[in-house]
Amino acid sequence: MSATQLAVLARTVEPQRMLRRFLALDAVVTGTNAVAYLALAGPLGRFLGAGSGLLFGLGAFLAVYAAGVGLLAARPHPPTPGVRIVVEANLAWAAVSLAALALWLAPTTAGAVWTVLQALTVAGFALLQHMALKARQLNQD
Repeated sequence: MSATQLAVLARTVEPQRMLRRFLALDAVVTGTNAVAYLALAGPLGRFLGAGSGLLFGLGAFLAVYAAGVGLLAARPHPPTPGVRIVVEANLAWAAVSLAALALWLAPTTAGAVWTVLQALTVAGFALLQHMALKARQLNQD
């Protein structure tokens, strides 16, 4: 992905603002997912073929994670180590989601599709955040 494509996605050419926007988007999407898992663990569990306890636990974890990413996004200059942790956590989440699907989950078709789509989305956030962090570092030189 080129710097121009990244700027179009972020709707800004300023690397600092790009980074904060991609972190904020991650926090909003993750927080929305958390609320859905917490509020609708039973019905979503049946639809996706996952236990409601698993979804409730994931929802609680995602709520805390979204809050942390949101706090990072709210900082005028998100610290590089914090951003790297978010990027690595997102990559780990995507990898574990796909491994779980292959190794131990037995979801419905909708659940399998959801798992792959959310893994790709989270990996996409990691890529965008990494690229924006890199652009910010290049801009500082």
